[in-house]
Amino acid sequence: MKSKRLKKMFTIIKTARIIIALSIIHVSASHSFAQPLKPLKAFTHADSLRGTYGATRDWWDVLKYDLHVTFNIEDSSINGFNVIQLNLLKKGELMQIDLQEPLIIDSILYSTNDIIKKKVLEGDIRKDGNAYFFPGSYFLVPHTNNPLVDVYVYYHGKPRAAVRPPWDGGLIWKKDKNNNPWVSIACQGLGASVWYPCKDHQADEPDSAEMHITVPSELMCVGNGRYRTKIEHGDRTATYDWAVTNPINNYNIIPYIGKYVHFGEVYEGEKGKLDMDYWVLDYNLDKAKEQFKDAPRMMKAFEYWFGPYPFYEDGYKLVEAPHLGMEHQSATAYGNGFKNGYRGTDLSGSGWGLKWDFIIVHESGHEWFANNITSKDIADMWIHESFTNYSETLFTDYWYGKAAGNAYVQGTRKNISNDIPIIGVYGVNQEGSGDMYYKGGNMIHMIRQVINDDEKFRQILRGLNKTFYHQTVTSKQVEDYICKESKHNFGKLFDQYLRTTDIPVLEYKIDGYKLSYRYTHCVKGFDLPLKITFKTEQWIKPTEKWKTLSLYPEGDNIFSVDPNFYIKTKKVN
Repeated sequence: MKSKRLKKMFTIIKTARIIIALSIIHVSASHSFAQPLKPLKAFTHADSLRGTYGATRDWWDVLKYDLHVTFNIEDSSINGFNVIQLNLLKKGELMQIDLQEPLIIDSILYSTNDIIKKKVLEGDIRKDGNAYFFPGSYFLVPHTNNPLVDVYVYYHGKPRAAVRPPWDGGLIWKKDKNNNPWVSIACQGLGASVWYPCKDHQADEPDSAEMHITVPSELMCVGNGRYRTKIEHGDRTATYDWAVTNPINNYNIIPYIGKYVHFGEVYEGEKGKLDMDYWVLDYNLDKAKEQFKDAPRMMKAFEYWFGPYPFYEDGYKLVEAPHLGMEHQSATAYGNGFKNGYRGTDLSGSGWGLKWDFIIVHESGHEWFANNITSKDIADMWIHESFTNYSETLFTDYWYGKAAGNAYVQGTRKNISNDIPIIGVYGVNQEGSGDMYYKGGNMIHMIRQVINDDEKFRQILRGLNKTFYHQTVTSKQVEDYICKESKHNFGKLFDQYLRTTDIPVLEYKIDGYKLSYRYTHCVKGFDLPLKITFKTEQWIKPTEKWKTLSLYPEGDNIFSVDPNFYIKTKKVN
């Protein structure tokens, strides 16, 4: 019986490999528009196991993660278990649980309405790299109408340590300047399975989560959501309980362990009173009280542009972290050194980026785009980063005026590399270009220009957060929503800026009082409207074919494109 079951498991996995390989070829070909791209990396079987939402994942829905983890700071190890509460959507042959090496799963138990904590046989568990598989038939319990199942996954080990967090992720085992332990995790992209067993895919986030984190009792552990209690043990350790009542991304569930102190305030927001709590190392309290004044300013600007903060029930927190920063839902990681700008510099070069704290603004912007609205596949991370990059412009616009916001976003263009497309390859846990930040932000800025109605644009941003509230989405859903609500077909603009590396070139020539123009270096059918100045300020709608604009000869023949449009221009004879 056991050998037949394992043979079936191998067959399913082999079939999945073939399907994924074909899908990679299809996506790579269909998204190459304007020019040949740099060769894609050679994706591995492990990439497919991690990035595919297929037969081992789509038959069960995670309802809750209930984490019980001990952090052994002396030897940089962890041990514990995760209770994965799930809902069975249909019959499934295999269940996949992810846990990254060198962590080890010790045992898997399960309970249903009729069975309490029965063990999955060790011989029925198959390890394939960072993925563990066991038969779904364990959950086919007769005479039960309750599809809910609790899966208990016990594990231990020394998890991967971060080398350069948050870019190179993993566990962060540091000391503060007083030589006290300072521990946290950064795992976006790398995946939450670097420290706990889970379904490590963005398409399925738990509806709620609990953390029960055991650490030395002289330290504080801060987590997502609301603090519940501290349980002292007789061995100089304590367990801190935190709970999140809203859906949350796997990579956002993060503990912070250190010598923390707390202060806070209550913000009068769109949905009522919002608790805003701040946790910093004890010796940085005075600095934080001054620097964190940007947090309510951020909230005021973003509730105006994006709608109510999406997690009133769980509160809002800034937590000083042993790395630069990350958008950990309701517990934003802060490591900007209590300076304005990005570690004291202005990424735009405009001067406006030094008026506010980059990490407070940018990482908090992710509460709307990344945490409220989450991309199903990491290939569509532009949904997170492009809108959040543009949130910096909107913050600047809100507090310092439109001219300041325009100068800021235009200044960020120097950071665009146009190396590979912004949208990555689907199904293999592959992000696209880092241009999802600055190029994506400038793309959204151009959409705003074409809409040419800031109230309408604002309602689209708020509508996205309301329509896709606490949901995972695809790029197509977001693109279609913007086109529908704006009543503009931005399809070719999305194709150009998200799926190619070319920047459109507007070729133009002037003959007396006639202006001729056309687009080159663009996808077929590209027709982005432009605001120009030629004798007078006006709008034109170029295409790949030459068009001519004739005006009376009054005024000079100087031609320019509004700098809010990220295109190139070329005068030809």
